[in-house]
Amino acid sequence: MALAAKPDFKTIEVKWQKFWEAKQIYKFNSNSKKPLYTIDTPPPYISGRPHMGHAVSYTGFEFIARYKRMAGFNVFFPIGFDDNGHPTEHYVEQKHKVRSSDMPRDKFIELCRQETEILEKQAKEDFTKLGHSYDWNLFYSTISPSSVKITQQSFLDLYNKKLVYRAEEPGQWCTNCQTALSQADVEDKENETLLNFIDFQTDSKDKLQIATTRPELLPACVAIAVNPDDKRYKKLVGKSAIVPIFNQKVKIIADAKVETEFGTGAVIICTFGDKTDVEWWRKHKLDTKIALDRTGRLTSLAGKYASLPAKKAREEILAELKNLKVVHKQDKLKQTVGVCWRCKTPTEFIITKQWAIKVLQNKEALMDQADSITWVPSYYIKRYKDWVQNLAWDWTISRQRHYGVPIPVWYCLKCGTEILPDEKDLPVDPTKDKPKKACPKCKSPDVKPEIDVFDTWMTSSLTPQIAMGFSADRIPFDLRPQGYEIIRTWAFYTILKSYYHFKKIPWKHAMVNGMILDPKGKAMHKSLGNVLEPMQLVEKYGSDAMRYFASTVNMGEDAPFQEKELVRGQKLLIKLWNVAKFLELWKVKPKKIKVTNTVDNWVSSKLSEVIESYKKNFDSYNAVAARRILENFFWHEYCDFYLEMIKHRLYGSDKAAKESAEQTLYSTFYKIVQLFAPFMPHITEELYQELFKSSELSIHLTELPQYEPIDTEALELGNIAVDIIGEIRKYKTAKSLSLGAELEKLTAHHPNEKAELVLDEIAKACRIKDLHIEKGELAVT
Repeated sequence: MALAAKPDFKTIEVKWQKFWEAKQIYKFNSNSKKPLYTIDTPPPYISGRPHMGHAVSYTGFEFIARYKRMAGFNVFFPIGFDDNGHPTEHYVEQKHKVRSSDMPRDKFIELCRQETEILEKQAKEDFTKLGHSYDWNLFYSTISPSSVKITQQSFLDLYNKKLVYRAEEPGQWCTNCQTALSQADVEDKENETLLNFIDFQTDSKDKLQIATTRPELLPACVAIAVNPDDKRYKKLVGKSAIVPIFNQKVKIIADAKVETEFGTGAVIICTFGDKTDVEWWRKHKLDTKIALDRTGRLTSLAGKYASLPAKKAREEILAELKNLKVVHKQDKLKQTVGVCWRCKTPTEFIITKQWAIKVLQNKEALMDQADSITWVPSYYIKRYKDWVQNLAWDWTISRQRHYGVPIPVWYCLKCGTEILPDEKDLPVDPTKDKPKKACPKCKSPDVKPEIDVFDTWMTSSLTPQIAMGFSADRIPFDLRPQGYEIIRTWAFYTILKSYYHFKKIPWKHAMVNGMILDPKGKAMHKSLGNVLEPMQLVEKYGSDAMRYFASTVNMGEDAPFQEKELVRGQKLLIKLWNVAKFLELWKVKPKKIKVTNTVDNWVSSKLSEVIESYKKNFDSYNAVAARRILENFFWHEYCDFYLEMIKHRLYGSDKAAKESAEQTLYSTFYKIVQLFAPFMPHITEELYQELFKSSELSIHLTELPQYEPIDTEALELGNIAVDIIGEIRKYKTAKSLSLGAELEKLTAHHPNEKAELVLDEIAKACRIKDLHIEKGELAVT
């Protein structure tokens, strides 16, 4: 069956996607004798359909899986969906205009399950349309019983190693999502506010002016701090001051952390405005006054301002302070505040009881772990280390949410002792299951369940174990691909878990991708409404063209979306098709012959150089460079020159010369198609099946061409021929002649005296009856 005049991309893609699935082309073979290559695939959040960032970044590392498979490896390439926790709940709340806290727990969980089933089906369809080669037999869901079991197993191990604890202390809290957050869940956001200069009166009747951006926290003021070296306030240290409106007396203390140049050099300590307040509260053993509740409203401590939202309370308290004439001035101030990574609400420091994993005591060890991992690009190790170095809190792992992995703990109603299940009984849901043993301390059978769930990263940090089992023997994986924005979460937490559980690194290589930017240079995010739907582009240009765009995005770098690259990719696909059609004309049957033609040996040698460079780049995780080298060769040396240089032999009567051209054309084009296969799997499968089909079911199961010794003489002579043919083409164009025009006589000049050896090939390729070559600077006369 001959190739069609033009490729129908949509028909081709659907056909081979169905074929790959039916024939289980990408199924992992656990009995294979091939060397193993394992990928810790990112499980995308199920909070909407895959967007442009997914299409590009996931395709970027999917190139590696296809390359390794064709390079002779048994590739373990699972896929999972992260379908529990905060992101999923937020999506469901937004879509259905509900709040989880206002619904019965079971009903909200069921609503989440229904939505994730829909989204998972859509995501699988989209990734399939993109031509991704995951082994769907290895699929996992982070809310599945097996994932729940692994997560709870991790918790028990950490508990037994005394690396996890429960404490009631100040921590970051989202008043909108109504849950505790870890440091990694909080993003910095710059905003403009007012720095208010407010007069306090000391017990010696002196004025003491403080500067604060949060007057609504005055009811929670427990001290005023000044720098011990600040001469302005030395005489006031140890004395007291009265808080305006709320009239509590607070001590004036000294602390070297106070910045003398900021504001007035005197600051109020409230419980709690920020992490510095928490540090001072602990250090100086200050009182605790809670003026803000978990909903972000003022408490009864605020008197008549109780129940007001913080922002409204700030406005009204400032108005009263101005009436009292104690507001000296107000300056505009740009400040950085922490906001919830999901809803962007400014976070508050609230005292709650939470589970946490110890991190701070092992920061150095966790930084050392990164040195045993190869980071691609290499500079991303610094981002990881900077994050670890700047950690100020242990990892809070409990969340006051519904849809997540249950924390496997009960509490004795009589004495409060924590009761954990045995590992053999996992998974458990404490809200439904009962412990199989009485309280180990007082033997009481009466318990209450832990109703909190784990942070979603508690599960995601275990993707190697979820995919391959909770065992030190299964790690390190070969590759972890991921985005740079989650180095602080996914990379860090996975390294931490692997170290705590097994004292090993989780993977040998971490390949980090950047963001896809919109036309204004902003990263595409669903929350910003600037994402492009990749499936619309696949519908317009085809999956292979979409994948081509992914192959133009350098690893680790942000890149603007360029629709022109899809157009360029489609042109490349059509060129491959046309060359295949050209090869099809000759009905070549491959056979072994000794090729002696200089031009044929030249193109084979050039291709051998490409193969060597292609593999070197792929082995360094630089698929973009590998594709660029291959594409340049295909367009330039192969199509522009080689195909034109052999036409006279293909159409000629010299049987040996024709056969040499045919066999070289066949063998080199097959290798080119194989090399393009990781990037453009659909079109290459079509060409393989029509032109090159061997014993292998699919081109993606064939082995990539091997590097072959280079014929240096042919390489030199072929390059000379290309130089001169290029000059002859320029000459014809300048004379307004067609490139196929026949010339009676022409003289070419080339600095290499060996040019005479390819005179006949040049003359026939350029249709010149009488061609002379003289030594000299490259030119045609």
